[in-house]
Amino acid sequence: MKIGILITGHAIPEFEQDFGGDYDAVFAHMLRGHGFEFTGYNVVDGEFPEGPKAADGWLITGSKHGAYEDHDWIPPLEQLIRDIYATSRPLVGVCFGHQIVAQALGGKVEKFGGGWSVGHTTYKIEGEDMAINAWHQDQVTELPPGAKVIGSSDFCENAALVYDNRIYTIQPHPEFTSHMVGQLLDTRGRGVVPDDLIENAKTKLDSPIDSDKIATRVAEFFKQGA
Repeated sequence: MKIGILITGHAIPEFEQDFGGDYDAVFAHMLRGHGFEFTGYNVVDGEFPEGPKAADGWLITGSKHGAYEDHDWIPPLEQLIRDIYATSRPLVGVCFGHQIVAQALGGKVEKFGGGWSVGHTTYKIEGEDMAINAWHQDQVTELPPGAKVIGSSDFCENAALVYDNRIYTIQPHPEFTSHMVGQLLDTRGRGVVPDDLIENAKTKLDSPIDSDKIATRVAEFFKQGA
């Protein structure tokens, strides 16, 4: 099964060094062992697939950009999302991917007034408490038609969504290990994320996370749509 990875923001150099590539390599590592073939498209740089049929399933990565920002690549990405949805190919969105899918289908994304969520965070997802690493300030604040909430936290009400069992999106980052969060805190945190949140996140870097459960869920989602 071929998974097309729509790269909406580039990984920091430390990630590229550890994984041998950009975010497509990071997600390929997360979903290793399931028999998938991966192809990355740098949509953030204007590189798009020919259409939704170019892959059997699709995944949209996180990004430093906001879904509501004025970038040339965002409108065609939104159209591609709608086209993928229309073909019933499975689509997964993570963080920015979660947000841009909601926006493309009629929801609303905003910079959350409550601030940032960073690092080890507990969510209730499909009835189970899961600890997953977060890194976001933007949130889906209004659901699009057809979206069902399957995950939330005290901080983020719409943290995981499904759309007619054809789209699965999640606000936190199951692809982020605690080591990766530590790298982000050291390279991108200061001056962007409040210092108290950075220090609190650092105290939880050794806490166990449940990213493997989300990775398995994502793999199963792709396979059931094949």
